[in-house]
Amino acid sequence: MMRQMRENTKWIMMVTATAFVGLMVFQWGMDITGQGGLTIGEIGSVNGRPVMYDNYNNTYSSLLNQIQVSQEDPITSQQIRDIEDAAWDEVVTQLLIEQELERRGILVTDEELLTAARFSPPPAYQNEPLFLTDGFFDIQKYQAFLASPTIDDVTLFQLEAYYRDVIPRSKLMRQVSSDIYFTDAAVWDEYRNRNEMISVRYLALNPAQRVADSDVAVTAQEVEEYYDDHEEEFALPAQATVRAVIIDKAPTPEDTLAMGELAAELRQEIMDGADFEDILGRPGVGTGSGDLGWFTRGLMPESFSDVAFAATVGEITEPVRTPFGYHLIEVQDQTEDSVQARHIVIPFVRTEESELALYTLADSLEALGESRTIADAALTLTLAVETAYLSTEFAFVAGAGQVGEGADWAFEEALVGDVSPVLETRQAFYMLELVELREAGAISLADATGSIEQTVRAAKKVEKAKDEGEEIVAQVRAGADLATIAEEKSLEVQVAGPYARVDFVPGMGRLNAAVGAGFGLNIGDVSGAVAANNNVFIIELNEYFAPDSTVFEAERLLLRDEMLGLAQQTRLQEWLQGLRDVARIIDKRDEVLNADPVDAQQPFGGFGF
Repeated sequence: MMRQMRENTKWIMMVTATAFVGLMVFQWGMDITGQGGLTIGEIGSVNGRPVMYDNYNNTYSSLLNQIQVSQEDPITSQQIRDIEDAAWDEVVTQLLIEQELERRGILVTDEELLTAARFSPPPAYQNEPLFLTDGFFDIQKYQAFLASPTIDDVTLFQLEAYYRDVIPRSKLMRQVSSDIYFTDAAVWDEYRNRNEMISVRYLALNPAQRVADSDVAVTAQEVEEYYDDHEEEFALPAQATVRAVIIDKAPTPEDTLAMGELAAELRQEIMDGADFEDILGRPGVGTGSGDLGWFTRGLMPESFSDVAFAATVGEITEPVRTPFGYHLIEVQDQTEDSVQARHIVIPFVRTEESELALYTLADSLEALGESRTIADAALTLTLAVETAYLSTEFAFVAGAGQVGEGADWAFEEALVGDVSPVLETRQAFYMLELVELREAGAISLADATGSIEQTVRAAKKVEKAKDEGEEIVAQVRAGADLATIAEEKSLEVQVAGPYARVDFVPGMGRLNAAVGAGFGLNIGDVSGAVAANNNVFIIELNEYFAPDSTVFEAERLLLRDEMLGLAQQTRLQEWLQGLRDVARIIDKRDEVLNADPVDAQQPFGGFGF
């Protein structure tokens, strides 16, 4: 078993590192895969401490891998941008945590490290088949692995590094949330909210249907009072209407075809006797090429895994296409559920000819824009013109993404009719023409009157429906039958339940006054007219199911732990946001990653390129 354990050590550690990335930052392990990507340097800073590109790219790769294995469809360009921003946020958070650990002087002792290593194995280890007995994690097998004299130093170093990273974060988490506590009474309230249940009959008096517009008058004074009392609803940021021409930087279909042909040519060279390692330095080969170590299916894109697991040891596969490019895979070793391999990747980038054509087109557009309208310039170059709307709060143009530089030009420099220079984001070049500029302000009372009248009228209709509902309630409480009155009023008696306070109730909603009203009644009683979700309800309690105190005692500790976990997560999110609010965070990704056209075309990926 130990021989097999040693053979699988590399991929086990890779699984461990990947699994931690998706957890709350306090539970993260440090990156122990040893894989990196482009070495660009600093791409920003947090309170003066640099954010390094390699850390950002490793985090991006891990997040991207998680998305890949969770969906069948290809990852969209919008998802790519979202993942890039999520990776940035996570790296910034990591640095803020590290700085806070230093400020508080939180460390880990050797004794704490040894105890954690023996009794708190990394989560991925707990699912490793070699540590399972009858399908369950066997701590004795794991401890025997740690105590074995054959365990290699690299594995021990990686485990030590992981615990030295995780344990201080756990201490910090306890400090941040140490004052959170739930009494038995609070735990019982939560248990009751989930398990005390009722069944009801109810009437729903839909105000929109039962009250005609002509029965509800809205005065000009009421409209003006609403407008004055709800100023925030009518605030408008500065807005700019622009015409935009977009030049996509993405590789063309011809570029992709060329990458596939290059991959096939390199494979043939290897088949003819070329050394695999020598190919790694060839032009066009991605920087993430090389050893992948051990991996399971879930760590790689499906198309990559399918080919790798079907290949024989020593085989050079045909080019395999993934979202990252074309791969030549050489399987070096195999077990039933894992593969050790190395690969050559030809990333999807533009060819030199295509790159030159792209920059020539961008230069031509800028030259024409200096003396022509954007429509004339686009027509000359056979490019499309789109209309876009920017605001000081949200500057986005389809195809170019976030266009902060363009928004700055539109709001701070341009006059109506001006054409911008050619600007760029990571995914496109773009040029704007300012069509209209509106200063920040508010929707006028005249423009808002229509929507205000609808809002006020709807509220008045609810009040009228409540008046009708109270009349019905009085009749029922005087002895009339609910179903008889419903028929007279052209209403339908509906049934709901059993449901708990926290459940969604079809027809009534969730966590509102109507859902909660029945819990204060005795069987057979009716509630007053209750307004909820722009509707009015009358509730009659039919059945009551008390929470089981015996079951509560059995589940009390688990429920308390669950409540603590949720409260701690909320506290941590608020605390982290507080750190971010006062931190000096500088994001230079666009500036650095777009500084060199070659770098700008290098894709980020789960294979480290």
